[in-house]
Amino acid sequence: MTATAIRICESALKPENAVIDHTLPAGEPYLLVFKKGQTLRIEDLEGNQAVDVIFYNANDPAEHYSASETLLRQGGIYLTTGSVLYSDEGNPLLTIVADTCGRHDTLGGACAAESNTVRYALQKKFMHSCRDNYLIALQEADLGLGKADLVPNINFFMNVPVTANGQLTFADGVSAPGKYVELKAHMNILMLVSNCPQLNNPCNAYNPTPARFLVWD
Repeated sequence: MTATAIRICESALKPENAVIDHTLPAGEPYLLVFKKGQTLRIEDLEGNQAVDVIFYNANDPAEHYSASETLLRQGGIYLTTGSVLYSDEGNPLLTIVADTCGRHDTLGGACAAESNTVRYALQKKFMHSCRDNYLIALQEADLGLGKADLVPNINFFMNVPVTANGQLTFADGVSAPGKYVELKAHMNILMLVSNCPQLNNPCNAYNPTPARFLVWD
């Protein structure tokens, strides 16, 4: 498995033509369904904000994004333009069709009470986390999904270099204000988002900020 080469590609889509345009405040959850053939843009409005996302088949949420399938099929550990996101059943969920950031993390996972305690300090256990956000969004939506459905996620815009001895490090972001990634859906998609509230490492520049979500037909 190698580090994926960065491939920058700008989009021709115009925000004024989007059918959905939603700004998500810092540290908040979001749940969105969009359709096969539609294009989703996730925009890092102020720079260095990690956006933690899990994708599901909206028609059958038991089928979900698989980090292992995606990494094995593309032969690399980062996502960039041209990367195909695969499900646990081996089906393509989405393809990254434009990307002005160029690299997104697949290994760092979502922050949780447990990881905050292990990585930082016992008193960090009760800080708000991405796992909290996921569970809040699922509970409010009442879709029959819960803890067992929280699988390894993608951290869009997050920088998690892998060292020579295989260790993960949380580093300053490689994004900047206005950077975005666009994905085209190969099936109807249920997207679960935590606009990461993490304050203990540089993934959000120690200052969580808003993210923007746009969808085009």
